[in-house]
Amino acid sequence: MTTAVVIVLLAAIVLYGVLGGADFGAGLWDLTAGGADRGSRPRALIDHAIGPVWEANHTWLIFCLVLLWTGFPTAFAAIMTTLYIPLGIAAFGIVLRGSGFAFRKVSMRTAEQRLNGIAFASSSVVTPFCFGAVAGAVASGRVPTAGHGDPVTSWLNPTSILGGVLAVLTCGYLAAIFLTAEAHRSGAADLEQWCRRRAIAAAVATGVVAFAGLFVLQHDAHRLFHRLLGVGWPLIVLSALAGAAALAASVHPRAQGRPQLVRPLGALAVAAVLGGWGVAQYPYLLGTHLTIHASAAPAATMDALAVIAGLAVVLVVPSLTWLLVLTNRGDLADAAAMPADR
Repeated sequence: MTTAVVIVLLAAIVLYGVLGGADFGAGLWDLTAGGADRGSRPRALIDHAIGPVWEANHTWLIFCLVLLWTGFPTAFAAIMTTLYIPLGIAAFGIVLRGSGFAFRKVSMRTAEQRLNGIAFASSSVVTPFCFGAVAGAVASGRVPTAGHGDPVTSWLNPTSILGGVLAVLTCGYLAAIFLTAEAHRSGAADLEQWCRRRAIAAAVATGVVAFAGLFVLQHDAHRLFHRLLGVGWPLIVLSALAGAAALAASVHPRAQGRPQLVRPLGALAVAAVLGGWGVAQYPYLLGTHLTIHASAAPAATMDALAVIAGLAVVLVVPSLTWLLVLTNRGDLADAAAMPADR
């Protein structure tokens, strides 16, 4: 039953990485959209696209936390007592991001809109960086089993910085391809090109950093490096192929008229690399010193957690799927939020 709970936990991480990552990445493009005049239409597209779903996507984060602290309390305590700085920054960033996004749309003064917009955009970059740094700290073995590891070097190290940068770039890539499809559906041809250029740039940057990151892992996280190239290689290859296919579809003239094709390819690329990380990490939760079974709660707790997790999936997945369907159809979007094409 422990393995089943771990699989559900990894699936929730993948879903949060793809869906929540696309939301965070929208903040990156909001931050770099330009001044008030030049960036008004891209920001309107961002508001239009993520407005109905930005809160719902954090369901997966809550799901992950509940599974971790209930099913694997030793690992949860070790992570929280060691990585409380990046996790605290990430938690504050989620709150700041949500309030900035909400208040920006109702602010009447330009100065207030800019301040709330900066809060939304900057926290959308800082938060995924911190989450990536946490993943790097866990994967590289810098979280001791007893917890209370070094609060600074545990997340400010080569593997954690690599994880943080990759998280930001990946979120930006996901957001760009999702926004490309949204601009196409809204009939904004100029914004579609604007998003497509950023999707291509983010894809190339992510690929370069990921390739360079292999050398970082080789020197700083030996086991993770060898496992990624060992048991994890099918998922890494799948991620590379899906990413290359999405990039090719983004630049091919025939595929540009159907950006919806790029969206599942991009999501698959990110999901596969997260799955590869999970496979490479197995059977350890922390580095190479705390296994999944050693950190698991008693069998009765794991059985109950598996049942509860199953019921939650049955209730939550159809609801969120229907929400995404309605959003993609434009049934939940505010038509006034998307300015006319120029």
